[in-house]
Amino acid sequence: MMSRVLRSNSGFTYVGALVMAVIVGIMASRAAVVWSTAMKREREEELISRGTQIRDALRKWYRVKVVDGKLVSSQSPSNGPAVAPPALTGPAELKSLLQDPNTPGKLRYLRPYCLVDPMTGKDWDEIRKEGKLVGVKSKSEQAPVKQGNFPFDLHPADFEKKKMYSEWEFVYDHVPPPT
Repeated sequence: MMSRVLRSNSGFTYVGALVMAVIVGIMASRAAVVWSTAMKREREEELISRGTQIRDALRKWYRVKVVDGKLVSSQSPSNGPAVAPPALTGPAELKSLLQDPNTPGKLRYLRPYCLVDPMTGKDWDEIRKEGKLVGVKSKSEQAPVKQGNFPFDLHPADFEKKKMYSEWEFVYDHVPPPT
């Protein structure tokens, strides 16, 4: 009769071990969801950073800058009137921003790692207007985590309440409204 009681206790230990395994599995799946969201947020921040760098590189290429919420030629005098941006030909492709072929020296507007979309790991989708390269956007069809509270130098209409990353546009002539 004594051996029967001991067998009963060993089953209890086995059930306890199974319950612990289930609890650990549930906790691991929760941690995976949190980790996945954190990774998506990091890639999202990198998307904003690289897209902004490309937008700024295009502004340098077209020789324009933002002054008092307006796009003006960077060649106009600082105390003189604002002049409309000059009509320059755009870069043939995004890779042209790595080194300007129109200058005798090594004028670089962009670093090579910016040519890769962090959401897809592939090339950006180029935005062209009248044949000129004016910006980029992601090719990712995923829904963004971030829906508001974007950096001040980005136009809210280009980012807020968008359903996919492919709707986020980094265009050189989009200027945020003055605050």
